[in-house]
Amino acid sequence: MASFRNKSMVLCLWLATSFGLVYESVLAELQRFEHPTKGDGTLSFLVVGDWGRQGDYNQSAVARQMGIVGEKLDVDFLVSTGDNFYDDGLTGEHDPAFVDSFVNIYKARSLQKQWYSVLGNHDYRGDVEAQLSPSLRKIDSRWICLRSFIVNAEIAELFFVDTTPFVKEYFYEPKNHEYDWRGVTPPKTYTRNVLKDLQSALRESTAKWKIVVGHHAIRSVGHHGDTKELVERLLPILRANNVDFYVNGHDHCLEHISDDKSPIQFLTSGAGSKAWRGDLKEMKGDGLKYFYDGQGFMSVKLTQTHLEIAFYDVLGTVVHKWTMSKQLHSSI
Repeated sequence: MASFRNKSMVLCLWLATSFGLVYESVLAELQRFEHPTKGDGTLSFLVVGDWGRQGDYNQSAVARQMGIVGEKLDVDFLVSTGDNFYDDGLTGEHDPAFVDSFVNIYKARSLQKQWYSVLGNHDYRGDVEAQLSPSLRKIDSRWICLRSFIVNAEIAELFFVDTTPFVKEYFYEPKNHEYDWRGVTPPKTYTRNVLKDLQSALRESTAKWKIVVGHHAIRSVGHHGDTKELVERLLPILRANNVDFYVNGHDHCLEHISDDKSPIQFLTSGAGSKAWRGDLKEMKGDGLKYFYDGQGFMSVKLTQTHLEIAFYDVLGTVVHKWTMSKQLHSSI
């Protein structure tokens, strides 16, 4: 049975639709963070998602391998694709899960870099404002989590998008879950603002590489499959603005799919802890380049003209590698 909060949200949405009422939400302004590259002009970072389980389901094992790879690549920062704390986000700014699932897990020296994180649907089931609070940085200065924002890393710009409010199911069919919708209602207005700000930022970007990060997949053959709201509303903006790849979590796997109408690559890194073995949907067309249904993470290495991504399993073995040249737009 839906909670009182969810019932109230549905009622407000119905009233707005039926009587033409307009509830203006907080504008999705994209805050910018400047992150300089190394002296040699290269950039490298790790991507992990769907991890916060107090070390269980191989989260600690994945973290150890991230530390090893992070040291080898001398990573500049880390990206989290959401669902940072299971099962229901954080209960408040002093929830011990923040320390137990983040601070005490990612302890390797190479991982003591900035973590840029987006929210996932499980994070929205808790106290969202707590997870976004600057107070968490007093506990661990690595933590930066906002709804939508930009990281300017000189040769690349990363555009982080808050995708959960796009998914209508969470509003209208929440099952027995409660969601913290403060600051994102009405969702139509909120998501329109997010897309408007993203489109403007992408158009103005002069970065060699444009990377968009969200929690939900645009394309996936994993458990959840494609997110139709993102296919309809976000994908056209990415195609129109020369985005190189879209990175997400949500499906607990490692996955690489090529777009059939643009050079965009869809990269899923949602295997930071619990994985879904054998949960694979059939994909139409030949865009699927790789799928792995175990735990792991992803690395990204960039120069002005060259990109290399790699997927690692829980033992640190490279299970998939892909490269691209800006001049040739070729891959191997």
